[in-house]
Amino acid sequence: MAFRKRTKPMEGATVQEQDKFVAMVTAKASVTLPLSDFHPVSMLASPKHEPQTPRFPAIDYHNHLDAQDPAEVLRIMDACGIEACVNITMKTGDEAIAQIDRYRAANPKRFFSIGWMDWSGADNPDFDAFIRLSIERLERLAARGIVGFKIWKDLGLTVRDSSGELIRIDDERLAPIFDRAGELGLPVMVHIGDPEAFFLPIDAQNERYEELAAHPDWSFYGAQYGKGELLKQRDRVFQRHPKTTFVGAHIAENSEDLARVTRMLDENPNVMVDISARASELGRQPYRAREFFLRFADRILFGADLVPDEKMYRLYYRFLETADEYFEYPTHASGQGRWMIYGLYLPDEVLRKVYRENALRLLAPWM
Repeated sequence: MAFRKRTKPMEGATVQEQDKFVAMVTAKASVTLPLSDFHPVSMLASPKHEPQTPRFPAIDYHNHLDAQDPAEVLRIMDACGIEACVNITMKTGDEAIAQIDRYRAANPKRFFSIGWMDWSGADNPDFDAFIRLSIERLERLAARGIVGFKIWKDLGLTVRDSSGELIRIDDERLAPIFDRAGELGLPVMVHIGDPEAFFLPIDAQNERYEELAAHPDWSFYGAQYGKGELLKQRDRVFQRHPKTTFVGAHIAENSEDLARVTRMLDENPNVMVDISARASELGRQPYRAREFFLRFADRILFGADLVPDEKMYRLYYRFLETADEYFEYPTHASGQGRWMIYGLYLPDEVLRKVYRENALRLLAPWM
């Protein structure tokens, strides 16, 4: 005789009523609604605050404005309380110079530029010649007034030398570039790797499935170096060049693991981080994120890394300044994940540093 496994019956309930209850709470639906068409409206009734401008004037230390109209960007900055904006040009050579000049002409007190590493020639059999050329390129940009220099994730993931081997982030042959940036007083912004999900299969367990489905070329699943190894290589660069200031973009590209970022910052006093495009990650762990901001208030920079827009900036202000719960995060069109965020209600002394004062320390030579 077969016996059915039962949960403990509800007190006073008949067996038939208990079976109905179990069926109700364990039921699963087979739905045909496409995930991309599912846009639930929250029924949560909670306080809502929408700051139109930041508590203190803000400096957007991380944006990409090459494709934007400076006049329109200025209009948005004025509407949203943005004092200055740093354009990280993604151009190199003469095109980079043109972008630097274009934004300086628009307003030299409100626009600043960070240069971009040019890897053309990295496959030269004479790698020393490439390093000399790279330093010449860096010095040319510095003479044109850049306020920093960016190393992007192509290093460690796609850039190869003449042997066809990937160039490691901590390749000692690159040391003269980092040293020269330090001598020129140029902070080096580093974006190595990407969110953890970008190194995992694009499947039903990937929390950023929709974003990666829209941008499959963003996936690094199966890359020669995994995310953890890339971060170890990067950290060795930080340690080797203590006289060079580094800015770890996107919370040092490890916002899912603030404990690791904390250890890295403790071990490397020459490193700062920016929050660009990571309100989505920080805002879903508000308790830990708030502790992180309070501890490293002197080393966190405000940045957007999103096309300048009034709504985008104001969502950042809501995230940093209010105690609002369960609201959308600033993002690009395809989103980053199916979750909401919570405000950090940071104190004024922290907001003042994150919004403006920390960036001013880096920008002072050019202000």
